Amino acid sequence: MNFDYSDRVKSLAAQLEEFMTTQVLPLETEFDRHMASTENPWRAPAFFDALKERARSEGLWNLFLKDPEQGAGLSNLEYAPLAEIMGRVWWAPEIFNCNAPDAGNIETLVAYADSEQKARWLTPLLNGEIRSGFAMTEPDVASSDATNIQCSIRRDGDEYVIDGRKWYTTGGMRENCELLIVMGKTDPDHADRHRQQSMILVPRDTAGVHVVRHLTTFGYDDAPWGEAEIEFDGVRVPAANLLLGEGRGFEIAQGRLGPGRIHHCMRLVGAAQRALELMLERVENRSTFGRKLSEHQSVREDIAQSFCDIEQARLLTLKAAWKMDREGAKASRDLIAAIKIVAPRMAQTVIDRAIQVHGGAGLTQDLPLAALFNYARQIRLADGPDQVHMMALGRQLVREFHDRGGTTG
Repeated sequence: MNFDYSDRVKSLAAQLEEFMTTQVLPLETEFDRHMASTENPWRAPAFFDALKERARSEGLWNLFLKDPEQGAGLSNLEYAPLAEIMGRVWWAPEIFNCNAPDAGNIETLVAYADSEQKARWLTPLLNGEIRSGFAMTEPDVASSDATNIQCSIRRDGDEYVIDGRKWYTTGGMRENCELLIVMGKTDPDHADRHRQQSMILVPRDTAGVHVVRHLTTFGYDDAPWGEAEIEFDGVRVPAANLLLGEGRGFEIAQGRLGPGRIHHCMRLVGAAQRALELMLERVENRSTFGRKLSEHQSVREDIAQSFCDIEQARLLTLKAAWKMDREGAKASRDLIAAIKIVAPRMAQTVIDRAIQVHGGAGLTQDLPLAALFNYARQIRLADGPDQVHMMALGRQLVREFHDRGGTTG
């Protein structure tokens, strides 16, 4: 297992680090100021477009996409250090067209859409001309078990009719969100509960699509993306909008969420790394009881433990990415589950230590720590909560032990 990066990846990482340092980080305060004062929080700041144009011109665009004709042509392992760098600022991935849920929706369209669907939706998403949402989670059922989903997708002639309610549809509040990928049931009585679901492409401006409200998390509005609760009331779309075919929704979800989970973990390693760096800066520039904070033993222990936690999570993330490249997402579900359990908790803990070291300032908008903590806490639920991944991983490990004959030899 070799984690030494190619010259190309090292060059991209250096280039991306320079871009983040000189172009993105200086605009953090401007971003906060704009979002606090704008009358339309669902429209991105104007400087986003300028940054995107510059990033694209420098080849820092669609870095997550393996297809060399449409993206950077990088493996999961090669993309990991780049996603980590982007994760230092919670809103930065969009500048490189690598943000959730658009990246996941792009990967879904690349893998499962037909030529007409790709022409209509994939191309503008690849170009960053539109935004999209992913509508899977529902407020009235435990959506951690996707077979619980109740949204109805019913065939009626040359159309499908969609009825149901979704929430936490990331990106659904966005002014330029034009596409929703919706998961629902086309055959709720199918004997195989994993063949009951389908996914369908729904233009957000379709009659019957109603944004009920915007959801905050810990008081954060996550603007300009936003978590939308959306009602689908007799929504009619052409039958040609169905992805892959009836009963393939669970299959698509599994294919989509594997890469999405590890991308979140890569970014969270970057978020934790930035929190540690802010902690190191703070402890050298602040004194209590006649000594710098860095001279207090408890502070040194927090710093050391944070370093260990980040390195462990980073290595596990890289191993999961390495295995995905070699054996595919399905064969790597053990490590994907493990890193999805470990990375969000790690980031939440490290960021919390950084907040503690900064005192009251750590809780304010003067620093990125509170927003990064909010992101880490969200991801402990997004794409499957901790408990579900632990349950699945434990079950898998027991099954593998049993398949080996139930011995340690």
